[in-house]
Amino acid sequence: MMLLTFLRDNARWVAGGFFLTFFSSFGQTFFISLSAGDIRAEYGLSHGGFGSLYMIATLASAASLPFVGKIIDRISVASTVALAAPVLALACLLMAWSTSLALLVLAIYLLRLFGQGMFTHIAMTAMGRWFAAQRGRAISLTTIGVNFGEALFPISFVAAAALVGWRGTWLLAASVLMLVALPVIYALLRRERTPQSVVVDPNRPAAREWTRSEVIHDPLFWAAMAGVLAPSFIGTTVFFHQVYLSELRGWDPSVFAASFALMSAMNILFALVSGHLIDRFSAIRMLPIFLLPLSLSCFVLAFTNAPWGAYVFMALMGVSYGFSSTLFGALWPELYGTRHLGGIRSLIVAFMVFGTAVGPGLTGGLIDAGVSYPAQITAMGVYSVLISVVLIQVSRRALARNARN
Repeated sequence: MMLLTFLRDNARWVAGGFFLTFFSSFGQTFFISLSAGDIRAEYGLSHGGFGSLYMIATLASAASLPFVGKIIDRISVASTVALAAPVLALACLLMAWSTSLALLVLAIYLLRLFGQGMFTHIAMTAMGRWFAAQRGRAISLTTIGVNFGEALFPISFVAAAALVGWRGTWLLAASVLMLVALPVIYALLRRERTPQSVVVDPNRPAAREWTRSEVIHDPLFWAAMAGVLAPSFIGTTVFFHQVYLSELRGWDPSVFAASFALMSAMNILFALVSGHLIDRFSAIRMLPIFLLPLSLSCFVLAFTNAPWGAYVFMALMGVSYGFSSTLFGALWPELYGTRHLGGIRSLIVAFMVFGTAVGPGLTGGLIDAGVSYPAQITAMGVYSVLISVVLIQVSRRALARNARN
């Protein structure tokens, strides 16, 4: 009943955030990688070659986001959407019309900056700023938009590409953004929400409003980022090279495609679960546990040759992604306040996009150099375990600092 009451009172804002993350799918790696085979074939690129181009474009988008993203601290959320959506649609058009590597890189750059970057950034900043006591619930309902995208868009892309080709499908994506996404999201978010309750638990809110410059000089920020970057790096790497991994294991291409639905279901379930836990215990207290399912998923994928390994991997990945998607929206307001949240989040998202850039390029180069891909995945699992130990100390020190302040 509490959830239904919350949705009744906040439907327009939560729905707006949901659709922002849903349509961010056009700039997410899982969607772009659906064209990877056709792009490599048309341009004569190797796995490492395309991975390097993808890395360059994504790194450029990550470098741009701190400058572009802070605009949400200066103009309204709806106005920011009105600026970002047409540029994302333009990026889809460039993907459809690109005939040179330069245009291809520009298209990927804009897709990553305004899709994965700005659409997600706008949604999380709005929810973090507009909600207080029920921030975890609002963020969890918003973040599952991308999970619905993961479940629906790969199948839709394959079906559309069979009819109009991969370039034609990108034209359809641009049309959907301008004719559906922009007017719907703008209408939902044009009225700003004022938080209706104030959190009084000293373990949850930041005692003061940090500037972005102060955050950069906070050691706890960098320690937390070492864990926060892991899901984006690992997930993007595996999704980007899913075709190669399927060939390596002898799996039918449909195995990974079908397992996305399972990952999305687990992601949605545990995003909602984590939203409840965050509202009850705080995001800071939940920080040390979110990487444990991710580490186990890496070990399963690295050491399992049977097709069921892909499904177990995706299920465990969904658990960790569900926790992290909600956690990352709630953690930063708790640590650093909301006044400068747009600028702070744009920096954080830039680092996350940087992680998604490094993954495909680095692992693609290692694959071309003959380094075992399963061994690389094992190393990712080991890293997740080690950094979880670090996050225990981050959590303890952050709680102590908030209590002192």
